[in-house]
Amino acid sequence: MRAVGSVKHVTSTANPIIKAARALHQRKARAESGLFLAEGHKLILDALEVGWKPEMIIALEPDGDTPVAQLAAKVRAMGGDVIFTNAAVMEKLARRDNPQTVMGVFEQHLAPLDTMRAGTIVALEGPRDPGNVGTIIRTADAVGASGIVLIGNAADPFGVEAVRATMGSLFHMPIAKTDMAGFEAFLDRWPGAVIGTHLGGATDIRSLKPREPQILLMGTEQSGLTDALAGRCTDLVKIPMAGKADSFNLAIATAIALYEIRRPFL
Repeated sequence: MRAVGSVKHVTSTANPIIKAARALHQRKARAESGLFLAEGHKLILDALEVGWKPEMIIALEPDGDTPVAQLAAKVRAMGGDVIFTNAAVMEKLARRDNPQTVMGVFEQHLAPLDTMRAGTIVALEGPRDPGNVGTIIRTADAVGASGIVLIGNAADPFGVEAVRATMGSLFHMPIAKTDMAGFEAFLDRWPGAVIGTHLGGATDIRSLKPREPQILLMGTEQSGLTDALAGRCTDLVKIPMAGKADSFNLAIATAIALYEIRRPFL
């Protein structure tokens, strides 16, 4: 078991620790290091409660026995390092004004695709917007889905914007990544329904009889499901709209569909 973590005091934005943490805003640095940033006291507490141990936290220097000081003590007891710093460094690290008082550096965890065999799985084909990906992870958690699968060239769920949008659900929801060939092979072994939302869907989603295990398969923000994956669905459904809008935001469409197909299990 790792010893109690160290404590350091840093006041320069040129410090190598701060520079390395700040680089995690970039996908390349996250891919090379296997690490990611999580912003905020609550988000880090959520992680600790379910066993995600930070490599380190970077926090504003506390004045007394504050919640940040108490969080730092917990992190150190788990073997994580603590970096105390000033507001200027936190702004540089967060890349915005008025940043959170604490940020955590965590190791990325992905689930093996074949561990997702039950319940309701949300599969996203090439989503590009990290905010949508994070919001979908949060919604999937809220409805009791079993996991998320990101297919192909998808936004990184460990990017700062995506992590922020999950509001802590990233730490509760199994996430897998795969390419198209890997996902199609997974579908070959899938024992249940595959429900795709599609403009050409023949079934009103409200009339669908949900049955688990089931996959909810969603396409890209711009063009929806590709023909290849639409052809693998057991059900192609549509979400009815009464107004003049001709489409939904991906995260909204996924939320509506998830609540419909999970309704008997809530």
